[in-house]
Amino acid sequence: MMLGLAGGLSALSKIPACNMLVLGAQRKTLAGFSSAAILPHTGFIFYSDLVQSTPPDVRRKVARVVAAKCTLAARVDSFHESPEGDVGQDLRDQVQKKIDKILEPPPVKSAKPLPRPDDAPRKKRGGRRVRKMKDRYAITEIRKQANRMTFGSIQEDAYQDDLGFSTGQLGKGGASGSVRAPTADKKTQVSISKRLQRQIHTAVFGGKSSVKGAASGTASSVAFTPLQGLEIVNPMAAEKRTQEGNKYFSNTASFRSAKTS
Repeated sequence: MMLGLAGGLSALSKIPACNMLVLGAQRKTLAGFSSAAILPHTGFIFYSDLVQSTPPDVRRKVARVVAAKCTLAARVDSFHESPEGDVGQDLRDQVQKKIDKILEPPPVKSAKPLPRPDDAPRKKRGGRRVRKMKDRYAITEIRKQANRMTFGSIQEDAYQDDLGFSTGQLGKGGASGSVRAPTADKKTQVSISKRLQRQIHTAVFGGKSSVKGAASGTASSVAFTPLQGLEIVNPMAAEKRTQEGNKYFSNTASFRSAKTS
């Protein structure tokens, strides 16, 4: 049927395998009927006994293999190279091997065991970006205090619904007792000299105004001294005395007594 439709052996040998597959395909125009059961691109090769003996899900793949071998066999026959049919039998064996390969079940996945955890530790990156990331995700001082528990003491439950959940020593170390008590970080703490500490202590507890030196001369603050008790002092008085006591150097005035030649 393929020879008669192609027009001879010479014409059949010139047809490629993709066109050999659709030789004998019929175009059915069913006006108004369903075309779900119509198989397109199915010709003589698809309905041959070799293809129809395979399962339906692999018939298209087998038909393409048979069409490729039929093209080779037609070209061999057109040149009369194998009059005894040895090449045809060899091509038939190749088709059968490919069919067996297609129908072969997939290999069973073997359970691959995990490697032994004895590998050397990997090198970790360093640098400013990595240090910043570590500081960003590092455990905070508040979490450290919440995780710390006092030995031999009964903890107070934070919630009635979640018994056993407590805040640990959070807010119990400082005098204020607040939950978010400010804690100094040892890594980023700035070292302050004793002289600067005395100046800060004097500014905070020695009667300095809260205006940070920008107050007028009438501003005053209350200071408690052990000798006089409650005392109201002028924070600008000391600076005024210092300016009046400077007799030799001034930003505006000149020398009061200077020797002339």
